[in-house]
Amino acid sequence: MLIETRAYARAGLLGNPSDGFFGKTIAISVRNFGASVTLYPSPELHIEAQLQDSNIFRSIFHLRDAVGTLGYHGGVPLIKAAIKKFAEYCEQQQIRLPNQNFSIRYKTSIPRQVGLSGSSAIIVATFRALMQFYNVEIPQPVLPNLVLATETDELGIAAGLQDRVIQCYEGCVYMDFDQATMERQGYGQYQPLDPRLLPKLYIAYNTELGKQSGRVHNDVRARWQKGEEKVVQTMRNIANVAHEGREALLRHDTDSLHGLINRNFDLRREIYAISERNLSLIETARGCGASASFTGSGGSIIGVYHNDAMLNRLFVELKKINARVIKPYVV
Repeated sequence: MLIETRAYARAGLLGNPSDGFFGKTIAISVRNFGASVTLYPSPELHIEAQLQDSNIFRSIFHLRDAVGTLGYHGGVPLIKAAIKKFAEYCEQQQIRLPNQNFSIRYKTSIPRQVGLSGSSAIIVATFRALMQFYNVEIPQPVLPNLVLATETDELGIAAGLQDRVIQCYEGCVYMDFDQATMERQGYGQYQPLDPRLLPKLYIAYNTELGKQSGRVHNDVRARWQKGEEKVVQTMRNIANVAHEGREALLRHDTDSLHGLINRNFDLRREIYAISERNLSLIETARGCGASASFTGSGGSIIGVYHNDAMLNRLFVELKKINARVIKPYVV
């Protein structure tokens, strides 16, 4: 029995990419990139290391670049943590797992450290493989919570629910993380939207080395928790942008969506520190006439372009600052 599962990259379209502020957001799955997991029965439980898990390097500079991009670990800790969290969930639900061992390996094509959620894709694909291997069904709204807990509880990665929801649901999803709803049922309200409603979208991401996810943060969350008026109101405004964006999608109002994407970033900039490198992505894309906002916490942007001529300008101008442009494949 050979099991193969997959999870895709994601891009936040509107709302706060880090969610966790009881806000609203819209995200898409980006099938141009994905993480795949292969699992098969074996005498012992074996996690197969991949090239990025190696401790052998060509030079001191190769080690420096590898650690700068991947951190001190590759995908193996993600899979270990997912297996542990899956076993704990089954125990809590009184699901008795048979004494069957397996070997598991992963591959990923998701660019690392550019805000396309590569780590959680490996975890989602692992959960899907384990669910199939052990014939365990985890309710769809609950699965993102388990993926998030795998990262935050087991690995100490700063993360929110948005990435895990869209990677579990796929397509295009509007998410409302209303606090009362979250506290009552343990998850938000997730509304899939027809991807055919989406306008012409591009994604551009930095091709230079990024920094390890979860390390580039500032004090916004602490300020929000303290009730700082500026931060609290800005988060409400960002949530409203996502709500207005859903309405714009439903009425096919591309012009409004264009403006809302720009407003999303402009609001974020009021409370978050933006690096010059990330700001140059935004300014270059807007200089071509496209809208632009982050897909996540930085490293890649998303926006609306109007025609092929504008898309070509995006290709040319963003390449000058070492950024690659793609058209996201959602369906």
